Amino acid sequence: MSDDPYSVLGVAKDASAAEIKKAYRRIAKDCHPDLKPGDTEAETKFKAAAAAYDLLKDPETRARYDKGEIDASGQERKQQQYYREYAEAAGNPYRGRAADPDDMSDIFAEFMRGRGGFGQRRGDFHAPGHNRSYTLQISFLDAVFGASQKLTLPDGDRIEVKIPAGITDGQTIRLRGKGDPGFGEGPPGDALVTVSVANHPVFERLGDDIRITLPITIDEAILGGKVRAPTIDGGVNVNIPAGTSSGKTLRLRGKGVKKRGSSERGDQLIELTVSMPDRIDDELKQFMETWRENHRYDPRKGMPS
Repeated sequence: MSDDPYSVLGVAKDASAAEIKKAYRRIAKDCHPDLKPGDTEAETKFKAAAAAYDLLKDPETRARYDKGEIDASGQERKQQQYYREYAEAAGNPYRGRAADPDDMSDIFAEFMRGRGGFGQRRGDFHAPGHNRSYTLQISFLDAVFGASQKLTLPDGDRIEVKIPAGITDGQTIRLRGKGDPGFGEGPPGDALVTVSVANHPVFERLGDDIRITLPITIDEAILGGKVRAPTIDGGVNVNIPAGTSSGKTLRLRGKGVKKRGSSERGDQLIELTVSMPDRIDDELKQFMETWRENHRYDPRKGMPS
């Protein structure tokens, strides 16, 4: 498999960030180890795609890779022109001299002595490790109520991610100390996990509120009554007012998402829509024809023609 992250994801080098993300999600959906346990080929492809996406999703890191400053693993490339760049720098007393390799070595050694040098002083260098960025897709209800999930890293290791209740799509969870090892006695970096929340077939989130569309029958719309409606906590009975039209919205207090930093919850909004029967039989047709003759009305009155 190619090491080039663009080839791994199957996108062009000028692909947009959205195209790169879409390509990664497609591979993750097809090859994630949790979906295909024991399939080593799929797992290898997923790990390669995750590493490629991790490199390309950050504009700065992607730009450095495109310039050849880092390789496909994110490691610094050897800078072949370092001596020349130093020799041509303003203030260098050797600037303008012939670039003899032996002279350049002496210059570099003198420069490093002035900076404290490497080698003998290496043990004195301490720095935090680099952070690592990941993407984790979770279900709609896990985002609402919170959960704990395992995240598979590019190297095959798995770490536990605790998802707080009420997290939203695109938010990032920081896992302290789960990034790259530190330098010297420096602390390890962090893992930055960006959450992607999957859509739900029934529920839609609007801030801390939950919205659904609930179909009702003609007789329920005219006569009113109690009907069963789904909520994120389970089904409940709701009252349909007599004479309800499509578009009317009912509100269930406290049936939404828990508000961050509070014990309160948002509401659930139920938009009603009148659903016609699959077949209009003769009895219903005759009744409506008679009713229309005696009770005709125009709901579009006043609208421009």
